[in-house]
Amino acid sequence: MSGVLRWLVRLASLGAALVVWQLLTAANVRMWVRFDRFPGPVDVAREFGRQIENGQFYQDIAQSLVRILTGFALAAVLGIVLGVATARSRWVGDLLQPLLEVARPIPAIALVPVAILLFPANEQGIVFITFVAAFFPVLVSTRHAVNALPVVWEDAVRTLGAGRARVLVQVVLPGVLPGVFGGLSIGMGVAWICVISAEMISGDFGVGYRTWQAYTIVDYPGVLVGMATIGLLGWLTSASVELAGRRLTRWLPREERR
Repeated sequence: MSGVLRWLVRLASLGAALVVWQLLTAANVRMWVRFDRFPGPVDVAREFGRQIENGQFYQDIAQSLVRILTGFALAAVLGIVLGVATARSRWVGDLLQPLLEVARPIPAIALVPVAILLFPANEQGIVFITFVAAFFPVLVSTRHAVNALPVVWEDAVRTLGAGRARVLVQVVLPGVLPGVFGGLSIGMGVAWICVISAEMISGDFGVGYRTWQAYTIVDYPGVLVGMATIGLLGWLTSASVELAGRRLTRWLPREERR
């Protein structure tokens, strides 16, 4: 299938969904779900046009992006470092693995009370929650990627006289990149879920805070504009991570899609 045709199919799918949405709301359909009070795409588009003329809209986007990128960057660095360390060193694994495994099942959003107690400002607490949300997917994917490396790769390099540092740089880090970027992509999605939730609970600015504020004043088109903005930002950031992953792993063999 050609690239142009694939994009036409995607646009047609999106357009069909919008048409069905408009028809359901215009007809005030009430079946298993109720569309009689649900805003239609025309109402949402009108509200979106109003908001993009307001500087507050862009300030909220910037605030959420700063929070997500700060927490995600910290999680990426620490998750990769600890993932490699716990997989490569038995002592580090024995020391940190019990603590990490106990903390991992705790939902990041459940740490909001902890963040309020630990950090003097809401901003630091929201970044902390975002960091925790992205950290564990990166950590686990990195650890599994290291453990899945073929032993023969390391043995081949060691027979040539390579030490631990050279094995790490030339074998381990390049070999785990596909798994690492899989974890980064998942971590970005989870981080968006948690940063928006944290903004709704304890934020003063940001897309999540503004979406919740719209709900409290019964501004349902504003709620859907916030949801659409969150979805678009999440897609752009996740796509950026995946693009970086493809660029850094171009040496991998890939099957051509049909």
